Amino acid sequence: MNIEFNLTELKAADRLPSPSGTALAIMQLVQEKDANVHQVSQLVKIDPALSGRILRFANSAAFGARRPIADVHTAVLMMGMQTVRNFALSLSLINNSKGNCPGFDYEAYWSKSIAISVAISAITAREITVIPAESFTLGLLGEIGSLALATAWSDIYGECLEAAKGQQLIELECERFGIDHNALSLLLLKDWGFPAVFLDALKLSFEETVPGVNRTAHFAKQLIFARLIGNYCLADEEHQTQLLPKLKAEADFHALDDVALLAFIDEITELWHEWGKVCDVKTDICQPLQETVVTMESILPGLNVLLVDDDPMMLARLSKQLTAAGNQVAVCRNGESALKYVIDLRPQLVITDWRMKPMDGLTLCKTLRASVFGKNIYLIMLTSTEDEDALVEAFDAGIDDYVTKPVSLRVLLARIRAGQRIITLQDELEKESRDIQRYTVELAAANRRLKLMANTDILTNLPNRRYALSRLEQESATALRAKQPLSILMLDLDHFKSVNDTMGHEVGDRVLTHAAKLMRETARSSDTVCRLGGEEFLIIAPNTDGTTALLLAERIRSAIEENQLQGLASPYPVTVSIGVAGSVGAKPDWKILMKWADDALYLVKQGNRNGVQLALSRKDVVR
Repeated sequence: MNIEFNLTELKAADRLPSPSGTALAIMQLVQEKDANVHQVSQLVKIDPALSGRILRFANSAAFGARRPIADVHTAVLMMGMQTVRNFALSLSLINNSKGNCPGFDYEAYWSKSIAISVAISAITAREITVIPAESFTLGLLGEIGSLALATAWSDIYGECLEAAKGQQLIELECERFGIDHNALSLLLLKDWGFPAVFLDALKLSFEETVPGVNRTAHFAKQLIFARLIGNYCLADEEHQTQLLPKLKAEADFHALDDVALLAFIDEITELWHEWGKVCDVKTDICQPLQETVVTMESILPGLNVLLVDDDPMMLARLSKQLTAAGNQVAVCRNGESALKYVIDLRPQLVITDWRMKPMDGLTLCKTLRASVFGKNIYLIMLTSTEDEDALVEAFDAGIDDYVTKPVSLRVLLARIRAGQRIITLQDELEKESRDIQRYTVELAAANRRLKLMANTDILTNLPNRRYALSRLEQESATALRAKQPLSILMLDLDHFKSVNDTMGHEVGDRVLTHAAKLMRETARSSDTVCRLGGEEFLIIAPNTDGTTALLLAERIRSAIEENQLQGLASPYPVTVSIGVAGSVGAKPDWKILMKWADDALYLVKQGNRNGVQLALSRKDVVR
């Protein structure tokens, strides 16, 4: 089922993984029709870190340069603007994807992604299906959907991870969000402009078995192999032993015997560690095969306090006293280290001295108040002055309160208690806000499930007639606006009535389910396969002319004929008759297009069946 997930709703989330800075500028530039290599090179040069990584990538084994590349312009020219765009996008997401989802290991996620990207580029270098440099970025972003869920709805997704065991995670995701992380990965990559062959192969790789022997199927098998190697890289020794038999089974398809496989894994592991350093991602992580759930530590009474002062005696005394009062206390010696601590660990209250170097307390307060992560932190300033102008300046900088030196513990604790009342109110409001968000997400997911049920055929799990007609009307309108071709396929299982009459409806249901599965697997990711009712099916093929749709129809017909249902003792094999009709710019409209396809189907049914027929015009299919 492919009911559209509301990607706009996901984009509206505050922390959705998205490109920024130079990567965003490169993406926007490459989308322009008159963009050139020189312009892209100039953008890359603005970011020294990106420039270094581009040069490293251009000279890597994945890219296969025949001579050393020493300048950014040559690297961009050799790699191509699209490859540079995708590579910059990947690095941007790595650098900007910190989050607080309980149970989601961000470091392990990116470490595994780099292992997969190194593996798939090495595999495609051995067996050319796509350019290795391009497959590298697909390896990095192939599982981006799980990061998107963890980032956009961290609390709710954390609950899913805690409750999930093995494959149950997919089911929980669908229940909570109306989509699973695999489908969301495909939506995001499509939105970011990845080519259709990548999306089709990635979609196939998420299945346990990959049908067919074409280029897309081969690339899908390579992705499955790369994902296994990624799991192997992160697993501990015990679980590596468990993974090895499955790796060996997949390696046979890629002409790697046991010795060659181990050597290949060693090569990838070495490259994995190198790329971890390049991308600033840890690769010395070992995980068991099943995801481990990280439980949040219980919060002790009192507040999480950060104490900032360049006087070690003051730090030691106040830290001891505040800890004895029931608070959790961390210390920093200057404003710069305090700012880093706040970004990483988000304390509830910061007590800072004014006069420090290199960053003083006043600058620290201004910086915190100007940032998203520091707006709600309660700030108390320690100062040796009560000068009116100085205090006004401090309050303008964003402090909530101040205590004069020498510090009276009674006064400081009283000010902390006053701050604690405000912090408690803020926590309650944030909890209410999270609860409202949770209820909103659950309501939206419930609505999506209801919509899914209303538009789904229960037996085959395909979109039903209601959805098919609505989708066809939408695609017709899109074809009209874009002046693109649109084709539809009307399908009818041959001799199906005799199956029901002689073998029973239970067997008939098995035949329908088997045929629907083959249609869905053989159709392209952009096609929509629907069940109209009984043994009748409809496939909508957007941006596809009639001739191409005819080839698609023949591929589906052959797949059904060649993959018979095992154990079916029927006088007739399971075959299908298909009528095809195409239009350009939604002319004729979709209703006439259905009539043409139905007429073409009628001609096939009147003949020998098990065939396809293209309706070239109305007069060609008149009964």
